[in-house]
Amino acid sequence: MGIVVQKFGGSSVADAERLLKVCKHIIKEHNEGNNVAVVVSAQGKTTDKLISEEREITKNPNKREHDTLVSVGEQITISKLAMTLEELGYKAISLTGWQVPIVTTNEHGNAKIKYINNEKILDLFNKGYIVIIAGFQGVSEELDITTFGRGGSDTTAVAVAASLKADKCEIFTDVDGVFSSDPRIVKNVKKIDNICYDEMLELSSMGAKVLHNRCVEIGKKYNLPIIVKSTFEESSRGTIVDNNYMENITISGVTKDTNVARITVMGLENKIGRTYNVFKLLADNNINVDVIVQSFGENVNKNLSFSIKTSDLESAVKLLNDNIENIGAREIRYFDNLSKISIIGIGIANKTGVAADMFEALYENDINMHLISTSEIKISVLVDREESDRAVRAIHQKFFNN
Repeated sequence: MGIVVQKFGGSSVADAERLLKVCKHIIKEHNEGNNVAVVVSAQGKTTDKLISEEREITKNPNKREHDTLVSVGEQITISKLAMTLEELGYKAISLTGWQVPIVTTNEHGNAKIKYINNEKILDLFNKGYIVIIAGFQGVSEELDITTFGRGGSDTTAVAVAASLKADKCEIFTDVDGVFSSDPRIVKNVKKIDNICYDEMLELSSMGAKVLHNRCVEIGKKYNLPIIVKSTFEESSRGTIVDNNYMENITISGVTKDTNVARITVMGLENKIGRTYNVFKLLADNNINVDVIVQSFGENVNKNLSFSIKTSDLESAVKLLNDNIENIGAREIRYFDNLSKISIIGIGIANKTGVAADMFEALYENDINMHLISTSEIKISVLVDREESDRAVRAIHQKFFNN
C-alpha cells in the first residue's frame, strides 16, 4: 500500500459541483489501495473576500490576527470536502494546520515549516481514513496560527508528502500542466511534459504562477516527484517535475513578473564597503534584492542599480533616504513601472546565441531593456511594464514558433 498526496487549488474546490470532481480523483487513488492525504486551498475568492473585509476595519492589520483571519478559508474547504466524501460512502476526516500539527516559525504571513508531526496522519491512515489537510497554514511553537503566503498550499502539500515519504505528490489545478508561457498572453504555448526542479524553481520565482517556488525547493531537497495536472480533464497526464530531463532541451519557458521596481543609489562613494553597507542595510530590514548593476563614473563616485519587489519599494526608498549620509550616497532614485521578463532553460549558459536571440526579439519590437541578469539557466531583463506582454510574445515567438 502506497501513500499519495494530492493538492487542489481554489478554483478546483470553488463549489459543490467541483468538490464532486475532486472526489473522483481522490477516490480513484483510494480504490487502488493507496493511503491518500489531500491538501486544499480556500474556495474560489474566499481569501480575497476576507482580506477585503479586513481592510474595512484597518489598513494596517496586526499580523497575528491577519493570519488567524485568512486561515479560515481553508478550514471551510476541508470540512466541506470531508462531508462530500462521507456522503459518497468513504471515511474522511479534516485537519487544520495546528491539528496535524505543521509546526512553523513565527513569521506571520511568510512562515517556514520547521517540522511536521505525521503520527496523527499515519494513525488515521491505519483506521482507513482519507485525511483532508488545510493548506497554507501551520502553528508556531507559541501556538499561534501562521500562514505561508499566497500559493502556500503547494508548499503544504509537498512538505506533507516529503514527511510521509509519499510515492508522489499531485498538484491539481485548472490548467493541464506547465506551459512555455502564460496562455493568457501567448496564444501558441507548448505544454512541457517533463521539467527539472531547477528550471521549475526559476519559472516559479520569475513569475510563473503554476507552483509556489518553496514547494519546488522542498521537492528537490527530498527528490520527490511533483505532478502538475488538471482537475477537470480526467485524461490529464500533466507535467512531471523531477530530475529526469533531456539535456538537449534549451528553453523551457518565458515568464513575466510585474511585481518589480528598480532603485538607483546615485553618487555612491567609490570606497571599499560602500556597496556592502547598502545591501546590509536592506538585508537587516528583510528587503530582498534581485538584479544588480554597478556602474562607475569619470570621478570617484559610482551608481548602484538593483531590482526589488514593488511591495518593498516604499519602505526601501525611505530606509535608504533616512540613511543616505551613512551609506555615502548623493541621491536615491526609483522606478516602479517595470516588469521582469525571463527565459529559463537548462543549457542556456552553454549554448551560444541564446542571449543574442532574446535581445534581437526585443530590438525588432522596439522594446528597451533597463537591467539584465544572467545565470546558468536564466536570462532576465527589466522592461517598461506597458511593454511586458508584447515582450513575452516576441521572445516566445523567437524561441518556440520559428
